[in-house]
Amino acid sequence: MDVLYFAWVRERIGLPREQVETEASTVADLVAELRGREDRYDLAFSDLSALRVAVDQKLVDFDAPIAGAREVAFFPPMTGG
Repeated sequence: MDVLYFAWVRERIGLPREQVETEASTVADLVAELRGREDRYDLAFSDLSALRVAVDQKLVDFDAPIAGAREVAFFPPMTGG
């Protein structure tokens, strides 16, 4: 699946997107796998309350299933203006 990173998440990880092979069943499981890769991922995902996530362009919670998903995107909360 494609994993996309936006704003400061992208800056901390150093990539805008990557293709990930995973056995994760939920977004939280995917985050745990990514955090185990390198310190930069661990730092980016250290405070999940500061992140939002979308699966196939729909906002979801971190306990959302990802089976069959094509895309998971991580980004900070957005504000209107």
